Amino acid sequence: MKKYFKTILLGGILLAAVGLVACEDYLEKSDESIISEKEAFKDFTNFQGFTEELYNCVVDFSTNYWTNSFNWGDDEITSTAGTFHFIHKIDDGNFWGWQKEHDGWHSGWMDQDDFNSGFPTPDNRTHRDLWNAAWYGIRKANIGLANMDKLTATAEEKALLKGQLLFFRGWFHHRLMEYFGGLPYINEVLPSGEPLRLPRLTYQACADSAAKDLREAADLLPLNWDDTQAGKRTLGKNKLRINKIMALGYLGKNYLWAGSPLMNYESTGSKSYDADYCKKAAEAFAELLQLSESGQAWHQLLDFSKIYNNFYTYGQNWEIPGGTEVIFQAPTKAANNSNWGTSKQYIPSVVGDGDLKFLPTANYVNANYGMKNGLPISDPQSGYDPTHPWKDRDPRFYSDIIFDGVKVVQGSIPADLADTRYANLYTIPSNLSEEELKKENAKTYRNVSTGSRTGYVLRKFIPLTSNKHDRGYDYSFALHIKVPYMRLADIYLMYAEAALMGYGSPSGKAPGYSKSAVDAINVIRDRAGVDPVADKFLASSEAFLGEVRRERAVELSFESHRFNDLRRWLLLIESPYTLKTSLEFDRVGAINTEDPTQNQVANLREVVILERNFSEKHYWLPLKVADVSIYPEFKQNPGW
Repeated sequence: MKKYFKTILLGGILLAAVGLVACEDYLEKSDESIISEKEAFKDFTNFQGFTEELYNCVVDFSTNYWTNSFNWGDDEITSTAGTFHFIHKIDDGNFWGWQKEHDGWHSGWMDQDDFNSGFPTPDNRTHRDLWNAAWYGIRKANIGLANMDKLTATAEEKALLKGQLLFFRGWFHHRLMEYFGGLPYINEVLPSGEPLRLPRLTYQACADSAAKDLREAADLLPLNWDDTQAGKRTLGKNKLRINKIMALGYLGKNYLWAGSPLMNYESTGSKSYDADYCKKAAEAFAELLQLSESGQAWHQLLDFSKIYNNFYTYGQNWEIPGGTEVIFQAPTKAANNSNWGTSKQYIPSVVGDGDLKFLPTANYVNANYGMKNGLPISDPQSGYDPTHPWKDRDPRFYSDIIFDGVKVVQGSIPADLADTRYANLYTIPSNLSEEELKKENAKTYRNVSTGSRTGYVLRKFIPLTSNKHDRGYDYSFALHIKVPYMRLADIYLMYAEAALMGYGSPSGKAPGYSKSAVDAINVIRDRAGVDPVADKFLASSEAFLGEVRRERAVELSFESHRFNDLRRWLLLIESPYTLKTSLEFDRVGAINTEDPTQNQVANLREVVILERNFSEKHYWLPLKVADVSIYPEFKQNPGW
C-alpha cells in the first residue's frame, strides 16, 4: 500500500478517471464530466459520473480470474493440479499469500499488479483488488464529499450523491477491517504536504465511524432508485445502485462483526460477544426486514425452486443473477468471461474441461448438512443411516452437492464413456489388478489431481449441464455466474445471531419487530423445506448458537463467508475446524439411477486429508511490510 497510502490517501491530484462508469446500465453522463474538477461537481449528471467509478472498486471475487479461490475456511479444498491459489497458502499457514508478491500468478482478488496499470473498468475484471481499490475508493469518496458544496442540484439529487459516497466510505473500511482489524478511519481528504500520523484504531472504534457513515447513508438513500426523479431516467436499470436496504444490511453487519468474539477481543481483551453491539446490529437488521416483509422494499426471498438464481442465470441473455433476493453484488459486465473459467472449476475432468477443481470437504458437509427433520446427522434422533447416507437429507444438500450416483450428464454421451454419466465418487478398491484399476480410473470422479479428493462435488453455482458432453457452459447457453456479497437470507441469519447474543435468549428480538432469533432461523428453514429448530436446542443460548452457526454454514455455504465466520467466532485455529477430510465408502450393489438417495454403501468413514497448523496470529492477515514501515503508528498485526 506504500504507493496508495502516499498517493491514494495523501495525493494532491484529482483522480484522472473522473467520469468512468461501473456498468453500461448506469446513468449516462455528459462529456464535461471528464474535463475538470469544477465541471465534475457542477451538476447531478456529472457528479454521478464521478461517483460511479466507486462501483468499479467493488471486486467480483467469484469471477475475478479464470479460476477463483474465495472459500478459505474448513469448507473447501482443491484438487492437486494447481497450487497457486491463496487457499493453498492458507492451508500451509502462509497468510502472506494474499499479497501479489506472494500469490504466484497474481490470480487473487485481494491484491494485484494490474491495478497499477490502469483503473478497473467493466471490461477488465482482473483490474480489481480489495487492497488497492478500497484505499482508492475511500479517497475518492472523501473527495466527492468535500466537493458537495460545488453541486447545483435538487435536494433529492444531493441526497442520492451523498448517500452513495457515505456508503462506499463505510463499506470499504468495513471490508479492510474484516481481514486486517482496526485501521485508521479516513474521513477527510488528507493533505499531501503533511506527514501521515494517523494511528490504527481498535476494531470497535473503527466500526463506530463506519456505522455513522452507513447510518447516514441509509437515511439518505431510497428503497428503489426507480422511484426517484433521477432514477426515472434509467428505469429498470438501477438494480445495482446503492440503496437503503444495502446500507442497512451493512450497518447491521458492521455492528455484528464489531460485537463478535474476535473483534471484541482485539478491542477490549474479552473473548465473548459484546451484547450492546449485537443489539445495535439486531435493530438495523430488523429495520431492513420490516421493509422487506411489509412489501415496501423489492427485496424478497426467492422460492426454493429458483434459489439458484442467486448465483447464476441460464439461457436468459446474460441476465444478471440475483433476482429479488440478492442485496449487494459486484457490477461486472455480463459476458462469457463470468462463465468460461468459473463453471469449469467444479466438474471433475472426467466429465469436464480443465484441471483445477474446488471441492466441498467431507468434514464441512457432514458436520453441517443435516436431515430434512432439521437435526444434524450426528444427533441420535436424526434418523441418519450410515448405510444410506444420502437419504432424507436437508433439501439444500441435494441442491448444493453432487454425491455418489447423481446423474451428471443429462444428454447423449459416447458409448465408451457411458460409465461417467453418473457420479462415481466411491472409494476405489486397493486390491484391483492393473487392468481393473485402469478401467476404474477411466470412470472415477475421485482422481485427486483433476477430480474430487473428498467424495463430494459442488453444484451450487452451476447447472449440472455444465459438463463437456451437455456443453451447458457454451456461449449460446448464456450461463452467467456471480456469487453475491449479501442476500436477504444472510440478513435473517445475522439477525438471529445478533438477537440471540444481544438479548441472551433464542426468543430474543429487536424492539418493535415481531420475529425472534429462532423465528428468523425458521424462516430460512421453512423456505428450504426443513423442519424448525428442535426444542432441545432452545434450552440455552449456547445450544441455540450452535444451530445458528450450522444454519449459516448450510444456507450460505461456499459463498465466501466461512473463513471470516470462523475467524470472528474464534474457531479458526480450533479442532475440528483445522481439519479437512474425505468421505470414503464402498458401493453396495448396483446404483439406483432413478433415485440416488436410495443407494446403499458400506464401510463409510472420514479420512483426514490435511490438518492446518494455526496459531492465534492467524486470526488476522498480515499487513505489507512496506506499509507498516511508513510510520510507527501504523503497526503490524500481532505475530507477523
